[in-house]
Amino acid sequence: MQVYHDIADFRPLKNAVVTSGTFDGVHLGHQKILSRLREVAEASGGETVVITFWPHPRMVVSKDSQNLRLLSTIDEKIELLRQNGVQHLVVVPFTREFSELSSDAFIQQILVDTIGTKKLVIGYDHHFGKNREGSFEYLQNNAQRFGFEIEEIPAQEIDNLTISSTKIRQSLSEGQTAIANELLGRNYTFTGVIVKGRQLGRTIGYPTANVQVLESYKLIPVDGVYAVRVHVRGQWQKGVMSIGFRPTVNGIGRTQEVYIFDFQENIYGEKMTVENVAFIRPELKFDGLEALKKAIDDDCTAALKILNA
Repeated sequence: MQVYHDIADFRPLKNAVVTSGTFDGVHLGHQKILSRLREVAEASGGETVVITFWPHPRMVVSKDSQNLRLLSTIDEKIELLRQNGVQHLVVVPFTREFSELSSDAFIQQILVDTIGTKKLVIGYDHHFGKNREGSFEYLQNNAQRFGFEIEEIPAQEIDNLTISSTKIRQSLSEGQTAIANELLGRNYTFTGVIVKGRQLGRTIGYPTANVQVLESYKLIPVDGVYAVRVHVRGQWQKGVMSIGFRPTVNGIGRTQEVYIFDFQENIYGEKMTVENVAFIRPELKFDGLEALKKAIDDDCTAALKILNA
């Protein structure tokens, strides 16, 4: 996959089959669009092009941008699109100035002049341009003028739930890990650096890796205990994770701490990816370290049962 961080570096293609969107999380709904994109390109001898935007448009134009949490960082999104067989990825820098571009200007300057679009495949209710004024109906009505075909993919559902990034964010924020993972089509992940904490876990036989996520906008699931898999030093390991403020030990600040089964290596300063497999229980305050240790024993038993199933 070729990645273009400056649209000026792109040269028009003879037969570009294109889609456009934020693709946060690259969930099953997005994957359906990407699958159709590949089908159309293969049938017509064309090349697939995905246009996405960074920063996320809401980071630039929304009044509550500081509270926005995303399912994927830009690096994660690029890798997920690569895994979905995209040939060309154009990452358009989203600025205030760009947000003022009309739908007509976006279509002419980017889709037609820069990309050379021959067919555009978009998701249900997709809008573009200033104030989201561009729509499928608008594209249909003007397709002949712009010189390309247009196809809309209907909304995708699982168990009567419409697949959307918003629904997945909501599910993760409510401890509904199973729903989030089903809509994503994979287990939700985040990556961080292992930093030193208070090391209280060592005193009760459960040394933990404190995972610090550097991207403040990356969504961390709701406080609680989870069965997880972690990728560190090139291998996947099983573990149990606690997210929260550690009320039993008067913790300061929210942390993500992972106890890795049968693992004793020093990994401070290294990167770890956490795969969120299942929610076990909410965060609780226990009456002292002995009660906390008993709860962790039970959490580990529950996590291993889930992970070994």
